[in-house]
Amino acid sequence: MTEASIFVEDAVVLANDVLPAEQYLLRLQSPNCAQTVKPGNFIQLSCFKDNYSLKRPFSILRSSPEKGWIEVLYKVVGKGSKALSQAKPNDVLQSLGPIGNSFELSSAQAIPLLLGGGVGIPPIVFFAEQLRKTKQISAFTILGSEIPFPFAVKPSTILVENIPDGVIASMSLLEDLSIPSRLTSKQGYPGCFDGYIHELADKWLQQLSSEELVRVEVFACGPTVMLEAVAGLCNKLNVRCSLSLEEYMACAVGGCAGCTVEIEEQGQKKMKRVCVDGPVFDAEAVYPN
Repeated sequence: MTEASIFVEDAVVLANDVLPAEQYLLRLQSPNCAQTVKPGNFIQLSCFKDNYSLKRPFSILRSSPEKGWIEVLYKVVGKGSKALSQAKPNDVLQSLGPIGNSFELSSAQAIPLLLGGGVGIPPIVFFAEQLRKTKQISAFTILGSEIPFPFAVKPSTILVENIPDGVIASMSLLEDLSIPSRLTSKQGYPGCFDGYIHELADKWLQQLSSEELVRVEVFACGPTVMLEAVAGLCNKLNVRCSLSLEEYMACAVGGCAGCTVEIEEQGQKKMKRVCVDGPVFDAEAVYPN
């Protein structure tokens, strides 16, 4: 889990597309960030044209080092994100990033399982895409939402063992990259698993052999209740797990200590800053046995 180099950039808005349920896909021309960002990193972004308001943290969905852009998927939840939703092409927003550590496999033999819920979807999709492009690994990816999914959905043609019949909804982007994915929701969306992310993950993990299970590494980002459930599942199966935490941030560079969380290392409880010590932590440290 390596840390990123941090740049201050004037990011030019290329697009700010409206998606269902007050969700938006923001594309920014931000060449320094695009060159160095890794899955799990985030940026601190101004939401107003005057740039005087406090910046807000946003995780990265995708990047193009060649073309110099990054994409941010966000939902309107307050004053800042509401203002950001009004941004138009050619507007300039100040960006600080990429910030934090990133998702990383421990070895080339690892079998990754990627889990993203709600606002935790972007870094998981980023990681899935990067694994496919850089390591030729098609990691099984489970994404969940209780509001309409903010991306194109299509029936999957990629077989996944031990998945209930009829659970065929997938993210088009991942499907087109030959990355197996399935969607979960309690809202009755067609083709989705009627349950929670960790429940579908459990079904998939149960079909693995003991030799495969010891090689599994789970990477998850999403609401706290989801992360706790995923950590519990991985603890039960003795599977390695990394969690990307979401916390309110002010400075995002470790100065204000407003995003601290309690973790446990070698039996000792410590306070860590999500912005610079994370956002990715070992699940056992966040939710010790």
